[in-house]
Amino acid sequence: MRIVATTGREDIAIVYVAELERGKYIEFAESLQPPFPREKKWVLTISTLYGCPVGCRFCDAGGFYQGKLSTHQILAQIDYFIKKRFPHQPVSVEKFKVQFARTGEPSFNNNVLDVLECLPEQYDAPGLIPSISTVAPSGRDRFFERLLAIKKRKYGKKFQFQFSLHTIDEQMRNWLIPIRKWTFEKMVEYADAFYEQGDRKITLNFALSDGLPVDADVLLQHFTPEQFLIKVTPVNPTYQAMKNNILSLLPDQRGYEIVEMLRAAGYEVILSIGELEENYIGSNCGQYITAFQKTRTPVKGGYTYSLQRV
Repeated sequence: MRIVATTGREDIAIVYVAELERGKYIEFAESLQPPFPREKKWVLTISTLYGCPVGCRFCDAGGFYQGKLSTHQILAQIDYFIKKRFPHQPVSVEKFKVQFARTGEPSFNNNVLDVLECLPEQYDAPGLIPSISTVAPSGRDRFFERLLAIKKRKYGKKFQFQFSLHTIDEQMRNWLIPIRKWTFEKMVEYADAFYEQGDRKITLNFALSDGLPVDADVLLQHFTPEQFLIKVTPVNPTYQAMKNNILSLLPDQRGYEIVEMLRAAGYEVILSIGELEENYIGSNCGQYITAFQKTRTPVKGGYTYSLQRV
């Protein structure tokens, strides 16, 4: 793995672009949650594909797709961070999250499951919490069945699972995430098998945007507050979001009104605005690798590049 570009701040987030195979690049990131130090919470966000074939309308990771990462290539990203920060192990972090949520829909790569199988033995990390974020593509049932078995056998209550919904309007969701996906009913069926008493609640993620409705009454028809929590985020200022005129409702007052509406309906709501500086770092999914690819220019013996604030 050859690191070809980095950006960020030690106290917030650092993004890395690496060349794993000739002409094939990934990005991966580490972040903190100020004011907490790394020993309290450390989040690694890992790529599982070269780009992504889904093509969500506000995600820069969908601008290219060159295939799946091997088990070794996924582990190499985690190894890089651990050797950098905890070269002698153990990983002394109370909440050590490894999120398979950078570039690539993780359910399209069965090697993610092999990584999950070996993680607890691979690292001395008592605070390890794996995290899978998915749009729940149709046709990947075997992946999710094996994921369920691994979660029960290896992790128990120390696992975070997230469905990326973004809107309750089926037509708008199909436009936003242009692949065949599970229905809300099938998501609930899977959640019933996945969730056990005392587990972390399953997350429903909404990047609040003008024109993408979120309605508590519709959610309550499918997703119970006892089993699901809601994570609300802004729409990050990616190239694709700007191209498709997708405008964030946060930190606009209308976004906070939706948060209060969801809480009044009984949902636990995580408001995850993050650090605004992350937008300048380019630490949102696909944002940095897109900037890298757009701005580098060929020179004798390699490339030069300059990064622009998105």
